[in-house]
Amino acid sequence: MAAYLDRLMTRKFLTVWGQLLLLLSLVFTLPAYAAGEDIASVTTALGIESTLEEVPNPVATEGETSVEADSQSLPPPADPPVISGESTNNAQIETTPTPLKDNDIRQRINGIFSEIEGLQAVSVSVTQGVVTLAGETPNEKKAQQAINLTNRLTDVVTVEDNINRTLDVQDNVTTVYQGLKAQVKNLVKAVPLLLVGIVIFGLVTWFGSWFSNRKKMWQRLTPNPFVAELLAQTVKVIFIIFGLILALSLIGAETILGTLLGGAGVIGIAVGFAVKDTIENYIASLMLSIRQPFRARDQIVINGQEGIVVRLTSRATILMTLDGNQLRIPNAEVFKGTILNYTKNPERRFTFELGVDANDDPLAAIKVGIDAICQLDFVLDEPKAIAVITNVGDSNIILEFQIWVDQSETDFAKARSIAIRETKHALENEGFSLPEPIYRLRFNDELEKALEHLQGNNRSNQANGTNADMTITPTTPGSIDINEVDNSSADDKDKKQAKARAKYILQGRNAEEVLSARPDEKLMEKVEQEIAENSDETDLLSNNSPQE
Repeated sequence: MAAYLDRLMTRKFLTVWGQLLLLLSLVFTLPAYAAGEDIASVTTALGIESTLEEVPNPVATEGETSVEADSQSLPPPADPPVISGESTNNAQIETTPTPLKDNDIRQRINGIFSEIEGLQAVSVSVTQGVVTLAGETPNEKKAQQAINLTNRLTDVVTVEDNINRTLDVQDNVTTVYQGLKAQVKNLVKAVPLLLVGIVIFGLVTWFGSWFSNRKKMWQRLTPNPFVAELLAQTVKVIFIIFGLILALSLIGAETILGTLLGGAGVIGIAVGFAVKDTIENYIASLMLSIRQPFRARDQIVINGQEGIVVRLTSRATILMTLDGNQLRIPNAEVFKGTILNYTKNPERRFTFELGVDANDDPLAAIKVGIDAICQLDFVLDEPKAIAVITNVGDSNIILEFQIWVDQSETDFAKARSIAIRETKHALENEGFSLPEPIYRLRFNDELEKALEHLQGNNRSNQANGTNADMTITPTTPGSIDINEVDNSSADDKDKKQAKARAKYILQGRNAEEVLSARPDEKLMEKVEQEIAENSDETDLLSNNSPQE
């Protein structure tokens, strides 16, 4: 019993492989079939044993052996190549030809041609096994059919093609009309079977669509929404293909499926090159939805583009810029780009620089500035604010202050602005000056004397109540110019007036908004509004998915 089952399974396995090889062979020979060759020539090209329908030969005797019997004893030769109107049979040539065989070949070919539409006008002559075909055929297809049929006879050495292709309109139209008429009759007969196949295809496709729309089930299987949607669509496509296979198997047209799949493969390659960027975005969307490098409401920078995340779709990442505009970045750029996430770590540092006079002690200035900064509510105690000396110039010393804030509760730009103001005022109140650039000019003696004379005239004008446009300060070491002292006093007076004016203005209405470092609520309202809006595109960001 086991041996019998073994043989049975082996036979089924070989049968399946044989059908698969036959299907592949048919797929590779479809171009020849589409070019107009007949079924017999295609099967002969495949090397498949095929027998012609036995046609009564009025000339043959009762004891004559038919071509069908010969085809059973000897395998039919493959179709020879046609070169310059000549077709050669590759079978072995007998050394001693006989006129009887030539007559048998001619009678057999004439009998076959008499039963085939379009070949009745072809004349046959045989000498020494060489068959010469003359006469007329409506088109090239019929001429090749005559040559192929002649080559299938075993004793044919070669075939000379002298057939005239008339290309007659009436003959060709009649042939096409008869073929179409036969196809219509077959189609009418197959209508009930086609309807059953369409119903089966529709039922399987409907079930696949219903099954793929069970979104909750797919989301339970895969927490990632994009992967769940991809899995649902894959299941839907599988059901469509399965329904198509069932329908084609029912009507006996499985070969069409191979043709469709082959054509779909070629078209898929062409379309793949055409929509390469779209496919790249699709794959990048899949990877981003799995990795989740950011969440909604995160403030990020992608390749220099800063904004707050609204949603992640299958094609692009949507941001709300700090200007309140919507920004869409293709996911391929997001996946390959540099992502800076400010919200990931709420602690953020900002820096600014201030200069003090070269004669001042920079460490004392640092202490005054740090003390003023630490009094601000938004400045964090840990990490501590610090300051360093970054550069010493000709007339000033540059100090860099580094302050940490909680950006989830503080507007970064406002905090930096307020910190700079408070540090500047603290330094000025303690007597540190913020010098402007000083330029020194060197003159020769004659020009210096002329300028001193001009300065004397300016002093006379000042004594007379006339404004002076130029002040010359000697650069002699140890000398002190009274004008310098006067200018310093004027600067101090201007600073006091500016501070008094600022104090008066900041005591007015809505001054708290200027001094507040709270985040901009209006921008976050716009972000929440964008997130709440219904969109046709599925948001791939999910708090339930793990974040890298």
